[in-house]
Amino acid sequence: MCGICGKINIQGKEIPAELITKMTNALEHRGPDDHGIFQTSHPISVSLGHRRLKIVDLSPAGKQPMPNEDKTIWLVFNGEIYNHPKLRHELGSRGHRFCSQTDSEVILHLYEEEGIKCLEKLNGMFAFCLWDSKSQSVYLCRDRAGIKPLVYSWDGQSLIFASEIRSLLCDPAIPTVMDEEALNLYLTFNYIPAPYTIYKNIKKLESGSYLMLKNKEIFLKKYWDVNQSAGVVSSPKMEFEDCKKKLYTLMENSVRMQGVADVPLGAFLSGGIDSSIIVGLMSKNTSSKVKTFSVGFEDIPLFDETHYARQVAEFHQTDHTEIKLNSRNVLNVFTDLLDWFDEPFADSSAIPSFIVSRETQRHVKVALSGDGGDELFAGYRMYTGDYWYSRYKQIPSFMRKGLIEPLIKSIPDSRDTKSLEQMRRLKKFVAGAADTFEERFFLWNQIYPRNLREKLLKTSTVNFDSGKNMLSASLNTIAGDPVNRMLYCDFKNSLAYDMLTKVDWMSMKNSLEVRVPMLDQHIIEFIFQLDGNLKLKNGKGKYILLETFKDLLPPALHRRPKAGFEVPISLWLKTDLKFLIDEHLSEEKIKRQGIFHYEPIKNLINDLLGNRRDTSWQLWNLIVFQAWHSK
Repeated sequence: MCGICGKINIQGKEIPAELITKMTNALEHRGPDDHGIFQTSHPISVSLGHRRLKIVDLSPAGKQPMPNEDKTIWLVFNGEIYNHPKLRHELGSRGHRFCSQTDSEVILHLYEEEGIKCLEKLNGMFAFCLWDSKSQSVYLCRDRAGIKPLVYSWDGQSLIFASEIRSLLCDPAIPTVMDEEALNLYLTFNYIPAPYTIYKNIKKLESGSYLMLKNKEIFLKKYWDVNQSAGVVSSPKMEFEDCKKKLYTLMENSVRMQGVADVPLGAFLSGGIDSSIIVGLMSKNTSSKVKTFSVGFEDIPLFDETHYARQVAEFHQTDHTEIKLNSRNVLNVFTDLLDWFDEPFADSSAIPSFIVSRETQRHVKVALSGDGGDELFAGYRMYTGDYWYSRYKQIPSFMRKGLIEPLIKSIPDSRDTKSLEQMRRLKKFVAGAADTFEERFFLWNQIYPRNLREKLLKTSTVNFDSGKNMLSASLNTIAGDPVNRMLYCDFKNSLAYDMLTKVDWMSMKNSLEVRVPMLDQHIIEFIFQLDGNLKLKNGKGKYILLETFKDLLPPALHRRPKAGFEVPISLWLKTDLKFLIDEHLSEEKIKRQGIFHYEPIKNLINDLLGNRRDTSWQLWNLIVFQAWHSK
């Protein structure tokens, strides 16, 4: 796990070494163990930078940028290739000789053998740049699920790339004009999906894709997708017991492969189904105690799930570390985190993710995580919402529209108590109970509804339906049952650009490598071959996952409802964090800034502080944007 950056000028103009050094140093948190730079200038200028976090082969032989034997190919690489031992053996049998035990060197030799088609054989999480001086080609490549980030800018003469936007902004030639369409998408989803970033001239490379710069042009190509590789819903039917056996084998193989490192290794343990299964498989496949880490809130029991994690730790006899936080502990990191984001990102679970990463890094250098399980096995409430909609619509329309929905909308809601949180969820359900599948899915995903975004934003140049169109396109990419279509849409969007972005940012800020075994390529492809009713059965998600691994879970988890990695943002914004509303959402500041109309913001604040309805997610979304914009 590392940080990479670089700049290429097709006219051969000199690229100052000071710039690449500055870009590389901006990524020091991603690789505090070593750094390196490569530069060449004939006939085009290529400069590559690397920050190294030593995980595999800790010797100087793993230093990057890394060349092949005759130094005609150079590589900067971020990530892990889990099948590199197998690939190394195959390449060795073909005459390739290695100078290190790194997975980076395997990529170089595999490229020598197969060109850019080498991507199809890499099983892992990765983002890398490869410079081929013989063909005068530059490749930027990203893994299938989008676990590792890569951003770039191209102005027709220079291509500049990095693991993070902060590195690109070291170059004064990069314009920093805000993209209003990206802001609209951010207000819609809480995150900015690819290819957008908050800057007009900076793009995210999409997952499962590569960019090639050749003959003074760039080309974007998708080398992998679920619907291309897995044959969604068109594969031969398997007996349920056979499906369970195959899933167990695939998961165990993935955990076994990803549990290899030359440094101390542990696991996040939230007490949820996914992380508990990962810990169970780790314990089953090692003779030593697995180091596990969980975080909870000692003064807010409603948001504390550590008792579930404790049961799993005891069940598998792990070496467990429990991080108990109070509101003051969390408040101490808010300012730091708000200042850290390269672009607006309003998933509040970034806060506990940062803290558990910080504490975990004090004990280990690599942690396995259960991320991806919800998007593969239908773990979110939204999926069950569509199941219950088919029953809800059986109620006569005049009763739904004339009695039930007005009554539900009139009742206050809040995340502060269990009963009011249930009411909030019910309100969200009826607000999204639209007639079409695409409309329902979008309404349950959105943060700001279209009419509120229109009132909020002063601009009239954006397409207020762009987020809806984006999700609709994903939903209709594959032919299949509604569950698989929803899972595919979330896999391509919220998983890559919300969940995995959060994990990468928060872990790498703490120089911790996080691996996600459930997102192994073979697991993804297999799961999308299964009918949706094996994932969502009788309104309950993760059916096949629970049936396959129930022996690895303590009994209390067999029927545990989905909780999520949430924080009491509503309570905090009304108490300890109210200063953020006063600081970032004051009428004076909003009017001076000129991006938003103040009246809808005022209504959101009054509704929250008056305990009429929970607008905390919407207000947090604006606060995060304002903090970024001020910076």
